[in-house]
Amino acid sequence: MTKLRLAIVGAGPAGIYAADILLKAERKFDVSIDLFEQLPAPYGLVRYGVAPDHPRIKGIITALRDVLDRGDIRLFGNVRFGEDITLDDLKRHYHAVIFATGAIRDTSLDIPGIDAVGSYGAADYVSWFDGHPDVPREWPLDAESVAVLGNGNVALDVSRMLAKHAEDLLVTEVPENVYEGLAASAVTDVHVFGRRGPAQVKFTPLELRELGELRDVDMVVYDEDFDYDEAARDAIASNKQVMVIDRILQSWRKRDSVNNAGGTASRRLHLHFWAKPVEVRKDDQGRVAALVYERTKPDGQGGAIGTGELREVPVQALYRAIGYFGSPLPGVPFDKKHGVIPNREGQVLAKDSNERVPGVYATGWIKRGPVGLIGHTKSDAMETVRHVINDQGSWWHPEDPSEEAIPALLAQRGVAWTDLDGWHRLDEHEIALGAPHERARVKVVPREEMVRVSRGE
Repeated sequence: MTKLRLAIVGAGPAGIYAADILLKAERKFDVSIDLFEQLPAPYGLVRYGVAPDHPRIKGIITALRDVLDRGDIRLFGNVRFGEDITLDDLKRHYHAVIFATGAIRDTSLDIPGIDAVGSYGAADYVSWFDGHPDVPREWPLDAESVAVLGNGNVALDVSRMLAKHAEDLLVTEVPENVYEGLAASAVTDVHVFGRRGPAQVKFTPLELRELGELRDVDMVVYDEDFDYDEAARDAIASNKQVMVIDRILQSWRKRDSVNNAGGTASRRLHLHFWAKPVEVRKDDQGRVAALVYERTKPDGQGGAIGTGELREVPVQALYRAIGYFGSPLPGVPFDKKHGVIPNREGQVLAKDSNERVPGVYATGWIKRGPVGLIGHTKSDAMETVRHVINDQGSWWHPEDPSEEAIPALLAQRGVAWTDLDGWHRLDEHEIALGAPHERARVKVVPREEMVRVSRGE
């Protein structure tokens, strides 16, 4: 009987779901799966891309943990693809590989002044407040007024984590350095800018509602943004999610804080719709001084067109939350324009010829771009796995597919990899750190400390 030795690069939801689906799938061969992750801990963006005050989404970790804890998938953490292990190594020891490396960079925004000091990508801020081991421990929070560009859930996460009072995060797994940074924050006003109107936002109602529940933070919306056209009225009438979002925003219009008319909180969160960023103004030191935006209006089709009217809001920092973007992997085809691995239903294609690259597959955001929620990742993985199963005739022919080969190779290269037992050790260690403070856990941030705890050193 044939045995498929499969490597999966990336131990976030996409990689773990792909492993689980393949192990449960109907097939005529045995399967042995090794999961490679560049961080010492698994779960990808669920651990490092979800704000610490969102324990509900963290619940997904429970489902992912159940898959790993079955014991039929090996985990190799703290292993960098392209450095510690290469595509040629995988070809020597596996029949195929699925890349599930996600998208962790920010989409760029090409407007004058975007390179100012104090202009950031949202992904970097998210990585900081989630205790990602590969970003600096400090984050500059010296601006009083901050702009956030974008009308999706990441923009709301960033805005909430800028406006929220640090002590209200103490019930979460927020790392100590992040709590201290946020406690010293100078922020008083967060301005969120979206190019289209309230009926076209990409927020989910739950995320939006949470904003209005922040302690000592006034929500500020502007009446001029709610002059709905027919397309917006139709969207509200026909789509339950849009209707709920409109209801939340309309309730905020009735609050005292609207249009700055007498709110009492120490911080304010302003939502500006019909606002297309056109320039970041800099001061004499090259720092962010203001955001210039063009007022837009409905185009009748649910989109927006410019009016030519320019407005300026003084801010001292700016975060662009307009989408994530994939990163290229050594030796693997990459579509620079879309930030994905070129593929057809998860079968990777050569960049120039569109020919299939045998043995190489993709799933998750690196396959389809950073759109959709966790649920989409499952159907995505199913499609890719179906091809892996059916492509048996074009799998690689490894020289040494033995299970001992990879630990021996990593040991020979001096790679301090972490395994599933190591993750359990780290998990228990973080929970123990939180227990005296009645917190679910306190996340360990430095990579070397994560590795040391995981390896029991």
